[in-house]
Amino acid sequence: MASKPDARARAVALAYTEGSTPRVVATGKGLVAQTIIEKAREAGVFVHQSPELVSLLSQLDLDDHIPASLYRAVAELLAFVYLVEQGNDVAAPVLHLPEPETPADPAATTAPGEPARQP
Repeated sequence: MASKPDARARAVALAYTEGSTPRVVATGKGLVAQTIIEKAREAGVFVHQSPELVSLLSQLDLDDHIPASLYRAVAELLAFVYLVEQGNDVAAPVLHLPEPETPADPAATTAPGEPARQP
């Protein structure tokens, strides 16, 4: 029995070439996300679940390289995948993700062309 695809599911696929930073090669939600995950598994590609990291990576466009703020988290994940592929029994890493940015002043939360809100 096939399960109904989760419309909220999200997936991002990264490609890494030695000497370059990882880049986004696929991104999607719902059925597209499910297809990305299925194709990855069929190809023997490791699939890691991290909603927080996916949320950050899904803001990038296709073929974008990851930003410097995500280098550490992605490096930790790549190191983990390497160890798993070498046959090591290791626990999934706790990824060090950047803190969400919070506006310093109310004017930073207004849309362009709108007057700044007064405290």
